[in-house]
Amino acid sequence: MTRPYSVDLRERAVALVKDGHSRRAVARLLDLGESTVMRWVRRERASGSPAAKPIGGRRRFALLHEQEWLMVRMAAGPDFTLRGLRAELAERGTEVSYDAVWRFVRQARLTFKKSLRASRIALTLPVSGCSGGAIKDWSRPAG
Repeated sequence: MTRPYSVDLRERAVALVKDGHSRRAVARLLDLGESTVMRWVRRERASGSPAAKPIGGRRRFALLHEQEWLMVRMAAGPDFTLRGLRAELAERGTEVSYDAVWRFVRQARLTFKKSLRASRIALTLPVSGCSGGAIKDWSRPAG
């Protein structure tokens, strides 16, 4: 990612515009884009400084206020899915993304393991090209 222009350059451009030069002339003089100078002037009017906004940092954790409820819910049993937790949170009035729920579960250091029962269920699908209800059992090795 590129670095923002220096505050000194931004302040010089804004000062030239305030002194009566056109934005286009200032952009040409300082070898900048016209829209860049316009944005800096607009930002200086709105906030009092043409300085760039901070880059990077950590995103605020979206589920911080639901942390206690989520920990209790997940401790109640391993029978939850991320989409299910997201739906339950929506019912409680907290709309979050699937990724936010995933990051919370990962931070809580929970893992997803298939149960022994789930690993023994045979996946059966119809064999393509066969008429009727021919079923191929995918749980057995081909032989």
